[in-house]
Amino acid sequence: MDKNQEKLGILYTATAYILWGFLPIYWKLVDRVPAGEILAHRIVWSFIFMLLIVSILRKWSPFIQECKVILKDRNKLIGISAASILISINWLTFIWAVNSDHVIQASLGYYINPLVSILLGIIVLKEKLTRRQVISFILAAAGVFYLTFSFGVFPWISILLALSFGFYGLLKKMVDISAMFGLTIETMIVTPIAAIYLFTLPESVFTFDTAMSSTNLLLIGAGVVTAVPLLLFASGAKQIPLAMVGFLQYFAPTLMLILGVFLYNETFTMAHFIAFAFIWTALIIYMGSAYKRPMRPRKKQEI
Repeated sequence: MDKNQEKLGILYTATAYILWGFLPIYWKLVDRVPAGEILAHRIVWSFIFMLLIVSILRKWSPFIQECKVILKDRNKLIGISAASILISINWLTFIWAVNSDHVIQASLGYYINPLVSILLGIIVLKEKLTRRQVISFILAAAGVFYLTFSFGVFPWISILLALSFGFYGLLKKMVDISAMFGLTIETMIVTPIAAIYLFTLPESVFTFDTAMSSTNLLLIGAGVVTAVPLLLFASGAKQIPLAMVGFLQYFAPTLMLILGVFLYNETFTMAHFIAFAFIWTALIIYMGSAYKRPMRPRKKQEI
């Protein structure tokens, strides 16, 4: 692989995860808007923004062809429809968590997510589990259970975020489609529901009388902040090893954790520290297994 391409791939992928890590700041700017309304705007404006991208890149013909293929393939249609619902659930949970002062729990969810993805790969795709991965799962589960028993409350935000994104990733792997067309079709499927929801709201924050208000612009911008990191990730992830992608993905939850503790002054107790320590140890072991290369067989000595 060309070194410059790999460096560019690392830059694109790292930028995507850093942007995702700072995303709580964006949602905090519109925290007076109900989470459901933010989600609906995010879906609608993401769809509009993706249509603009498809137009600018002159990809209409392959996009329409992809839509026809999906409509003819029942499994693909069910898969991408389910993916659009799962990502909507994930977005709604994340927005609600951030604006309800649960950024730390959201961070925990995205630390757990890679381990959930591996587990789904084993159960659904029949992938093999290494000894290190088994240890990772046990430690991660111990961290979640410790947090649950310490507070007497199940960390449902973290688990829902991890499961929804884990199943979403699984469906995306099973339904082979490019990131650009994937996001466009996913948002296209749920846009009618989002639009109906917005039109039936008794009182909407978004008003055409004050089209250039800061709240309106932020809600419109939700489409951009959704699509840009995903497109950067899609461009970068292809050009670097999977293990490197796995390492870079921890930028996002780490930044969320820092924001939750230091910017939004959320409580980070000893119970949180112990639970996160379990998760971090599990991830270190997991990353070690990802980078571990099989030993080459020794050449037989010539007699």
